[in-house]
Amino acid sequence: MKNVLLIFSAIILINGCKMNDTKINLMPYPETKKDSVTDNYFGQTIADPYRWLENDTTKETADWVTAQNTVTQNYLSQIPFRSKIKDELTEIWNYAKETAPYKKGNYYFFSKNDGLQNQSVIYYKKGIDGAEKVFLDPNKLSNDGTVALVSLTFSNDFKYAAYAIARSGSDWNEIYVIDVATQQLTKDKIEWVKFSGAAWKGDGFYYSRYDAPKGVSEFSNQNQFQKVYFHQLGQDQKNDELIYEDKAHPLRYFGAAVTENENYLIISASEGTSGNEILVKNLKDKNAKLITLLKGFKNNFEVIDNIDEDLLVLMDQDAPNYKVVAINPANSQKQNWKTIIPEQKDLLQSVSTVGGRLYATYLKNASNQLSEYSVDGKKIKDIELPGIGTITLAEASNNENNFYFSFTNFTTPGTIYNLDIPTGKIELYKKSAFKINTDNYETNQVWFDSKDGTKVPMFIVHKKGIKLDGQNPLLLYGYGGFNISLTPTFSVSNLYFLEKGGIYAQVSLRGGGEFGEEWHKAGMLANKQNVFDDFIGAAEFLIKEKYTSSEKLAINGRSNGGLLVGACMTQRPDLYKVALPGVGVLDMLRYHKFTIGWGWAVEYGSSENQSQFNYLIKYSPLHNIKQSNYPATLITTADHDDRVVPAHSFKFAATLQANQQGENPILIRIDSKAGHGAGKPTSKIIEEAADVWSFVFQHLGISL
Repeated sequence: MKNVLLIFSAIILINGCKMNDTKINLMPYPETKKDSVTDNYFGQTIADPYRWLENDTTKETADWVTAQNTVTQNYLSQIPFRSKIKDELTEIWNYAKETAPYKKGNYYFFSKNDGLQNQSVIYYKKGIDGAEKVFLDPNKLSNDGTVALVSLTFSNDFKYAAYAIARSGSDWNEIYVIDVATQQLTKDKIEWVKFSGAAWKGDGFYYSRYDAPKGVSEFSNQNQFQKVYFHQLGQDQKNDELIYEDKAHPLRYFGAAVTENENYLIISASEGTSGNEILVKNLKDKNAKLITLLKGFKNNFEVIDNIDEDLLVLMDQDAPNYKVVAINPANSQKQNWKTIIPEQKDLLQSVSTVGGRLYATYLKNASNQLSEYSVDGKKIKDIELPGIGTITLAEASNNENNFYFSFTNFTTPGTIYNLDIPTGKIELYKKSAFKINTDNYETNQVWFDSKDGTKVPMFIVHKKGIKLDGQNPLLLYGYGGFNISLTPTFSVSNLYFLEKGGIYAQVSLRGGGEFGEEWHKAGMLANKQNVFDDFIGAAEFLIKEKYTSSEKLAINGRSNGGLLVGACMTQRPDLYKVALPGVGVLDMLRYHKFTIGWGWAVEYGSSENQSQFNYLIKYSPLHNIKQSNYPATLITTADHDDRVVPAHSFKFAATLQANQQGENPILIRIDSKAGHGAGKPTSKIIEEAADVWSFVFQHLGISL
């Protein structure tokens, strides 16, 4: 990084929060046709005037998208510091980013981005101190960086590697095979894969796929009948062996895995994002059949690996904070299970088998801890981590005596450490090249009372010595769903906001997994309103304690977090100045009709069930818009999002624009050749961040 960046940072410290009073002219919103479409839900008629926007293949929808983008880009182009924000973001983004290395045979593999490369490159080296060489460069797979690497798995003899790619952010993947020694592609190609990698067995692998869509939109129509296949190298995909299907249940997911020693095939079946069933096949026995080891779908099970004839399973059955048990598939009755790691007070988040040991990652107050156990469950020691934050363990095999992991938090870019198994000693392997001094910031965790009295934690990050006078611009972020835990992680984009004098707050909402399955259940199905109450309570706490004020508060969330923002801005439009719902689930009555949305019914419920409809209609963002003065709103979505289809955002934007009573703009930014977020090229990430921060700075009164 150039020395000018240090000067730039110093200037920010002095001038970061000058008031901005630039007046922006808002073009008239495009006229959005209203149809007379209605649905009858248990005697209640619900209008859906913008349903035509659900059809993503018509010229009419395409014209609407173009018109909306014209209004949005015209507005953003008038913000005087927009180009400066993009330039400054590009400058601070330009540093090397690297993942922890993992060993395959005699070589270590890792991914690295030199700074502004659209996609990270896979490197390898012989020995940990060997010369780095490029193994696979996804940037060469497209001219614009919109083809992303999704997964990379190696055969057990390290002769081959299977890698999956996604185009333009879609969930649809293609799998290719590369000869490791020559780095040449074989003729193998697997298509119509979704939510599946390659699970190797000998000179072939298991994978999951759907049938190719016929005569329908591949990006919005419902996916049904996922199947598990085995692909033998050198064969055409049409000859792949069908391993498992379920013709009676079209809306189930099936994922395949193989234990490290290739003794067992594991198939996980699920009906949604919570709860699964485990099927097992003994691959050592040619006559063995798949058997149901653990029945679904009330609990969550994950097979870690096998120790001799036993399978180690991480589960929440009778243990909301999870435990590890050993199960012999040949004698799998519950009374024969052996508890290896019992349930603890803190959430057991994951377990890895490395070097003949078990490494258990716990979550304590939304921050990681690491403990070492013997394979029979004897606790050896707690591993002292570099601080409060998030760790990611690199893959390592059972014959290794060390492994690498990355550590990060809100003010620490990814830092890589080596853990020596015999001694338990941790040594710094590689520090991030990020050049801004993050020692100027502090992170605190506070607790506040939600509406029903529940204590909810929140991280608050800001410059040291900040004044609590209610005048600080603040971004409040949350998710609150699907058992997903928000932990302290580093974001270049958020650090930019901090450099400008902003405060970042991240709240651990119910519905997430920060405190185990009970915390999750307290924010799902009929309890979903608790999530919104928690988020609203966080905003009220931040205002009461004078971290910020309603005129200085922006709220942000993506996907399920987009639902969060949509619900909170329609329930309390007076509480925030800016709302940023990203790729949000906003139509809670029809979400299950698109792609894999049906899988979320275990989390949300379905409008086809009367009791569930009764609570969905009460908070569905699209259906709770009324004439009001809404915050300045920038909705973000993308044309290839086949996870949460853009129709959610289209209909929400059209309805908000029709009902906005104040002067705050309601804009929608619709990206092209992009999807739900994963694999988005760096150039597009920076462009979107520049537009979002320009909008936020304009409405929170920040100028450069």
